[in-house]
Amino acid sequence: MRRFIFLIFGLLLSALAHAAIDPYDFDTDAQRERYRHFIEDMRCPKCQNQNLAGSDAPIAQDLRHELHRLLIEGKDDRQIVDYMVSRYGEFILYNPPFDKKTAILWLAPLGFIVIGGAVLAVVIRRRAKLNTVDAPALSPAEQQRINALLNEAPRASGRKLAKNLGKELGQESGEQRS
Repeated sequence: MRRFIFLIFGLLLSALAHAAIDPYDFDTDAQRERYRHFIEDMRCPKCQNQNLAGSDAPIAQDLRHELHRLLIEGKDDRQIVDYMVSRYGEFILYNPPFDKKTAILWLAPLGFIVIGGAVLAVVIRRRAKLNTVDAPALSPAEQQRINALLNEAPRASGRKLAKNLGKELGQESGEQRS
């Protein structure tokens, strides 16, 4: 019984796989190649983000049949594209031509990159200005005290150095208060 169920299931799956293949006959291999090119480069009007080759929608099947008919009739590529565009609009083309109507499609990504670069440059400049500290220059006396403390640092223990720094800072703050 179990084998019978697997057999039925396998037959159903093979029937589905066979249904997805369009058995069109072509006079030449060049026609077959052109057909493949068209169904991969044209969008299904119903599926929108699938090409005709990958869509199982009834309209996609109709369009594949129409493409086959046009190729057998001997239409050239330009005539086929013009026919499809006149019937379904430029939406059917994955790569619409550059003209007045489609300029925004082609130029918008470039515009976004330019705007993003400008925003990035402004942010970097503002951060660079924020990171610079406008500290007053040290007086010669302050510079001598720092040098003395740094020279004493290798000989002094950490606790003694902290004590000396605390005294120095205390003297500075006391001098500033008076």
